[in-house]
Amino acid sequence: MIWLTWRQLRTQATLTLAVLAVLVIVLAATGPQLADLHTTAGRGLIQQLTGTDTTLYFAGGVAVLVLPVLLGMFWGAPLVARELETGTHRLVWNQGVTRTRWLLTRLALTGLVAMAATGLVSLAVSWWADPIDQAVATGGSDNGDNFVPRIAPATFLIRGITPLGYAVFAFVLGVTLGVIIRRTLPAMAAALATYTTLQLVMPMWVREHLAPTTTITVPFTPDRLANYGLDSVSQVEFGKPDVWVTAEQTLDGTGHPAHAMPPGYADCESIKECVSSLTRAGYQQRITYQAANNFWTLQWAEAGVYLALAIGLGALAVRWTRKRLS
Repeated sequence: MIWLTWRQLRTQATLTLAVLAVLVIVLAATGPQLADLHTTAGRGLIQQLTGTDTTLYFAGGVAVLVLPVLLGMFWGAPLVARELETGTHRLVWNQGVTRTRWLLTRLALTGLVAMAATGLVSLAVSWWADPIDQAVATGGSDNGDNFVPRIAPATFLIRGITPLGYAVFAFVLGVTLGVIIRRTLPAMAAALATYTTLQLVMPMWVREHLAPTTTITVPFTPDRLANYGLDSVSQVEFGKPDVWVTAEQTLDGTGHPAHAMPPGYADCESIKECVSSLTRAGYQQRITYQAANNFWTLQWAEAGVYLALAIGLGALAVRWTRKRLS
């Protein structure tokens, strides 16, 4: 079974690993220069990045972002669905191989290769981008250059160990949907839709609750105000460029959520006058955020969630294969 599974996998695995190896080699060749630049420039690194550096930064991020879902669609979904469509699964079963062994062998071998591929590119991208992440964490980014802290949602899912959890989940999801739907293309489409939906749900409603948040209240001053509006998010600077702001709310002079701007605010003609009206009225901003030192706590917790989901889906696929397939 192991030999048969590898023979069916080897072409796509070789092509995938070859493409990823090229990316890893490029990152390995350019990474030391970026680290040296950070040593000399510090937080000013962002302003000294070349067009090539920026391209590699975002290309690496895209590679880590899309790899799990591609593995789920093109490795996971066809793994069993293609066999069921063509009827070749009966040939294996009639040669003394049990359904459970047949499925588990395919899951284990292909899943390990998927994890290796994702781990390779994730490790390389995280290592290469570390000088940029450090510069952003110390205030080197002005929020207009598309570089955000590694704990922020846009960067979090392409750093650390969570891509491994994503890859395992996406792959097992594809296999399970293939077992249930029994047709390759519909299973691929369902895997894409399901995975994308969960990747949107996780940062919007789940991730912030996987580690304790911090809440502070800050007054309005000219150096903190930027594009201010009621209930705006990430509009008040408070000296922590390396955090993920999860909620931000304006409080009135009584300490309760403000429902209107203070008198005189609508007529102010400059930032200074606007700030003065807010200060006189006792307005403050309540900010809730995930601190930078929660990064690895969130990483392990989220990876654990995806691994648990993958185990559950794998158990469902095994049960469905034993009870429903013929």
